[in-house]
Amino acid sequence: MPMSDRVLVTGGAGFIGSNVADRLLHAGHSVVVFDNFDPYYDPAQKRRNVGRALESPSYRLIEGDVRDRASLASAFESAAPDVVVHLAARAGVRASVEDPLSYLEVNELGGLFVLEESRIRGGLPIVYASTSSVYGGGSVPPFREDDPATTPLSPYAASKRSAELMVHAYHHLHRIPVAVARFFTVYGPRGRPDMAMYSFTRDILAGRPIRLHGETTERDFTYVDDIVDGVLGAMDWVKRTRGHDTFNLGRSEPVRVRRLIELLSRELGVEAKVVMGELGASEVVRTAANVEKAHSAFGYRPRVSLEEGVRRWVEWSRTSPAA
Repeated sequence: MPMSDRVLVTGGAGFIGSNVADRLLHAGHSVVVFDNFDPYYDPAQKRRNVGRALESPSYRLIEGDVRDRASLASAFESAAPDVVVHLAARAGVRASVEDPLSYLEVNELGGLFVLEESRIRGGLPIVYASTSSVYGGGSVPPFREDDPATTPLSPYAASKRSAELMVHAYHHLHRIPVAVARFFTVYGPRGRPDMAMYSFTRDILAGRPIRLHGETTERDFTYVDDIVDGVLGAMDWVKRTRGHDTFNLGRSEPVRVRRLIELLSRELGVEAKVVMGELGASEVVRTAANVEKAHSAFGYRPRVSLEEGVRRWVEWSRTSPAA
């Protein structure tokens, strides 16, 4: 059996973070989660996310905010991690247009504090979560990691791209080992209420119309289990190489959003009502990931089709009090 690690997961009570923490526990690692239970959406949902993990003797929850340097330093000291998975962030493209300051504080300043704690402790390896949104309006799908990514379209995207640049600086100056993981439209159990899969399901069941932002809009929908595979693969890579690189984690099969609505409608057994709206200035028409680098580096291979992922999502949503 591979050697177990002590892993500190920031944002580990959230959608992706709690799924990562559960998988790490299943793989035999010790996990410390650091999360502030931000009220961006109902903290009770995050409490449910960590409920089962809290029963494990290999799991510990520390409540705190990455913006609070002293609280974060205390968590690092207490966890004594071998590796860090930094997932704590303010997410959401549209919400960032209304509240850009919080995105700067959490995604840039909070990320800087995580890098500093790694530096102080001799260069702890980090898996650092980013987003496909950094590609902005200047990249041509399928997006490659060597695209310049210099034209973000939202404060969220800009804050994440800025954080990536700080990661580069810290690796250059202090040799901090970091694998940056750019996530593409993640969905699945424990998903946030503001995400398309969740909100579309809620609207279909309530008989409310879904506003489709552009008939040709496509997204590279990626099931959360595939993303978790990528995060754990990136973790192994950064521990092994102690290098710095960026990896796309997506499915590489962009699908029209209307197709997603049709699949959801069929699985729910309720006809969806759709009205047309305009694509917002903060959003791109199409996202698609080139994942060749992640496949070459650590064998990343997404396995869950959209059809299967929608089926699993609906099955979970029928029994979850969060849905």
